[in-house]
Amino acid sequence: MTDEDLYVDGDGARWAFGTGFTDPLHGIDQAVPDGVDAADLAACCLALGDDALVSAQRLAEWCTRAPELEEELALANIGLDLLGQARLLYARAGRADGTGRGEDAYAYFRAPVDFRNIRLAELPGGDFAFTVARLLVLSVWRLAVCEALTTAPDPVLGAIAAKSVKELAYHRRWTAEWTVRLGDGTDESAARMRAAFDEVAPWLDELLSDGTAARLGAEPAAVAARTRLELFHVLADAGLNRSAGVSPLDARASPVPGSGRNGQHTPHLAPLLAELQSVARAHPDASW
Repeated sequence: MTDEDLYVDGDGARWAFGTGFTDPLHGIDQAVPDGVDAADLAACCLALGDDALVSAQRLAEWCTRAPELEEELALANIGLDLLGQARLLYARAGRADGTGRGEDAYAYFRAPVDFRNIRLAELPGGDFAFTVARLLVLSVWRLAVCEALTTAPDPVLGAIAAKSVKELAYHRRWTAEWTVRLGDGTDESAARMRAAFDEVAPWLDELLSDGTAARLGAEPAAVAARTRLELFHVLADAGLNRSAGVSPLDARASPVPGSGRNGQHTPHLAPLLAELQSVARAHPDASW
C-alpha cells in the first residue's frame, strides 16, 4: 500500500487511515451529516463490519493449511484486508450509534446473537474449493455494495467504501482465477467446485436480498443483478454452468430460512467467536 492509498480527499481535507492511531478514524470529522439517519448508518456499518470480521476469522484458519505457500499468503492478506475494513466500519458505527464504542468492544465483547453478519460468512471452512466459491460470491457482492457506497451521503462511510473497493477488486480477481483454474482443471477439481457452489447456493438469497445499505445508496436489486451477472460469467469461463443459461447459483435451491442480519445464526458462529474472543475476554485490560 502506498502513502497515497492511506489518504482520501474529502472537501479539500486529507484524511489519514491506517496504523499508528488508537482511533482508526483519527483526524476525520465524524459528525453524522444532516439528512443521514444515524441509526441506519450505524446498522449498515455494523453489518458490513461483522461480515468482514467473521470472514477474516474463517480465512485465518487456513494459516499453515493452504495447498501452497503463495496461496496461504494470499488468503492471509485477504483476511487482513477484511480485518482492516471491519476496524474502520466498527469505529464509524460507534460514532454513529452514539455509544462511542471502539472496534475491540464490537469484535470481542458481543454475544453471537448480537452479531449481524450474513450466515454464509460463518459456515465452516470446508475444503479449498468451498473457500474459493464462498469468497468469490462474497467478494463480488461486497464489491458491488462498496462501489455504490462510495457516493454515500455520509462522507466517512464513502471514504471507507472507496478504500475497500481497491482491496475487493483484488479479492474478486484472485477467487475468479482459482474458480476458472479448478473448474477447467481435472474431473476431480471440477466436481469439487460444482459441489462447493451447490453448497453456497441455498445461502445466496439471504445475501442478495439484504437491504442494510439501501438507504445509503446500495440498492439491493441493482447489487443483486450485478452480482448474479458477474458470477454467471465467471462460472461460464470455468465450465461450471449447468447449461448455456443456468449456473449452479441459479438453481432453485431452497433458501435457508432466517437471517443473520436479525441475529439468527447457525451453530457455527458461537465456536468461531469463542476462539476469536478468548484472549480479550480472559485479559480484558491487557495491552501489548
